[in-house]
Amino acid sequence: MQTIKHMAFAVSDLDKALSRYQQFIGVGKDARVIDAPKARVRVAIFNVGDVEYQLNQSMDPDGRFAKWIAERGGEGLHHICYTVENIDEALETAQAAGATLKECSSCKVTGKHPHPEGFIAFLAEDTGGIEIELMQVYTPEELEQYKAVRGI
Repeated sequence: MQTIKHMAFAVSDLDKALSRYQQFIGVGKDARVIDAPKARVRVAIFNVGDVEYQLNQSMDPDGRFAKWIAERGGEGLHHICYTVENIDEALETAQAAGATLKECSSCKVTGKHPHPEGFIAFLAEDTGGIEIELMQVYTPEELEQYKAVRGI
């Protein structure tokens, strides 16, 4: 079964965007704001129901979210991450149906690779301007192994 893990939005001004979510619709009041210097991104993370929202602002004028905004002429939904039970099988199925893999703009890796929450991969197909990310969320043991390898 696939569920939505998160929806990532590209924003120019994280504080302003988060404030609007909080003020106008009353969500995001418990948001965690994280600066990720390695990825050169500021992100606010909060839930709307069972779906995690991520508001992403590039730290650099030529960062990946800033470029995305410039290319499309405005802020908006950047990608949706779907959970899958087995990423290898999900990628085989997608590729058998004609999908191709895209480089993860954060990690610079094409195809399945480890990420902080699970194994991920991006599909290259245009789905109305919204990227598709697939994630096999780590088991508790896999998460511990990921952290140990990275010294977290």
